[in-house]
Amino acid sequence: VILLLLSVDPLDDFSPVPQPPHIIFIMTDDQGFNDIGYHSSDIRTPALDKLAADGVKLENYYIQPICTPSRSQLITGRYQIHTGLQHSIIRPRQPNCLPFDQVTLPQRLQELGYSTHMVGKWHLGFYKKECLPTRRGFDTYFGSLTGSVNYYTYNSCDGPGRCGFDLHEGESVAWDQRGKYSTHLYTQRVRKILATHDPQSQPLFIFLSFQAVHTPLQSPREYIYPYRGLENVARRKYAAMVSAVDEAVHNITYALRKYGYYQNSVIIFSTDNGGQPLSGGSNWPLRGRKGTYWEGGVRGLGFVHSPLLRKKRRVSKALVHITDWYPTLVGLAGGNESLTEGVDGYDVWEAISDGKESPRLEILHNIDPLYNHARSGSLQKGYGIWNTAVQASIRAGDWKLLTGDPGYGDWIPPQMLPGFPGSWWNLERHTVQKSVWLFNISGDPNERFDLSEQRPDVVKELLARLVFYNRTAVPVRYPSEDLRADPHLNGGAWVPWVGDEEEDSWDTVYQKKNKDWTKKLKLSKSRSFFRRLNTRIMSNRI
Repeated sequence: VILLLLSVDPLDDFSPVPQPPHIIFIMTDDQGFNDIGYHSSDIRTPALDKLAADGVKLENYYIQPICTPSRSQLITGRYQIHTGLQHSIIRPRQPNCLPFDQVTLPQRLQELGYSTHMVGKWHLGFYKKECLPTRRGFDTYFGSLTGSVNYYTYNSCDGPGRCGFDLHEGESVAWDQRGKYSTHLYTQRVRKILATHDPQSQPLFIFLSFQAVHTPLQSPREYIYPYRGLENVARRKYAAMVSAVDEAVHNITYALRKYGYYQNSVIIFSTDNGGQPLSGGSNWPLRGRKGTYWEGGVRGLGFVHSPLLRKKRRVSKALVHITDWYPTLVGLAGGNESLTEGVDGYDVWEAISDGKESPRLEILHNIDPLYNHARSGSLQKGYGIWNTAVQASIRAGDWKLLTGDPGYGDWIPPQMLPGFPGSWWNLERHTVQKSVWLFNISGDPNERFDLSEQRPDVVKELLARLVFYNRTAVPVRYPSEDLRADPHLNGGAWVPWVGDEEEDSWDTVYQKKNKDWTKKLKLSKSRSFFRRLNTRIMSNRI
């Protein structure tokens, strides 16, 4: 009898390696801080509220003030100063897009074995085919390439007479889909992806980038009826659009459960920037609005819902920035740190899931050297450290510094009166001659108490940090518009118009034309007179 003895290492683990989670990233467009049920009293979002309540609400979460920057930071994990997209958005006729030297989040996830899909708004440039989502890491794409389209016709305009169709299936124009409401259309596509993919065979990454609730304010009538009590028409339509998104998220969550994804899934919900009060949005009680570096422009709605969270049903005050999703999701997908080397984001999964402290201590909101310089700013007012005429903003610990012109800075409650004039908001504080603000954001999240004069020591430290970041900045890419992009020259649609072999001139820093400040000053004085006059008239009416 021969006895065969096998030596087994007790450390050997023959259990199957768990599959990385399915990742569903849902982004809404222009949804304000006060435009979700758990922050608002007039908008009802039961599905979003339930997901957030059972997950982790991110109440110290930051995004960018406008569309392109937020999307670029999500996709690359890098600040705008490191991609050349630190000024404004990518216009439809600009020969510009996400830099080709950037390895995108979906490309990393593809390397890690994921099936990657994008549905919805791209807004990261399309002048060459190389710029398209299907060339930047997504296996499939269905959506619009520009920043704003009609919700039914998918017509998109970039100025008078510069209009074209903008709905794409992969790299082809989806003419046959017009007439269907985009929120419903995009939801149907996500459900189709879930129904046709095998959740056990390959992990899935879906980036659902809703067009909603960006203007134009359009919604099916059935969503407007529950808000018939709202007197303000813009707010009523806007609320209806939010409800349509809420229903869409409910249907997607149901599909995740139905088709076997849910138990191994991570759902992330985020808006791309603050709301626009003139179009029905609300960031109350935060200061400012979309397009500004006040909290109303950069503090975002966000939550994570997942059965994989270790500590659920809580509110997280951990500091999180939109660049953090890149290393966080690569980490969840099983990637190591070498795959996220050089990014500006941090892996914040343990802060979200376990309630640990965030590894992030600082956020560079942006440095935009091309934005209109504040006339009251100077190097002298920046203690010889920084020219405070330049638009910039940084958060470090509890402190937030703004320089230059941060944008419209009032506190705007939800609009309730039926005909409250949009011009009323322009009466605000544009005449204030300042170029430096300092706030203790932890104690004063609504930015009501400027401490720049009381704490010059903190101001100097943060100005020095701006100098540090600015030394790492790449030149701004903001090219002139290309007449060849006109849809009338391209079959009536917004499509790539430059051949991939054509060379780019991206090394140039595109400066805005000098303005005649004398004429502008005279115009400003006359406007201020009529504003004061209008203020008295409106005060009497109220």
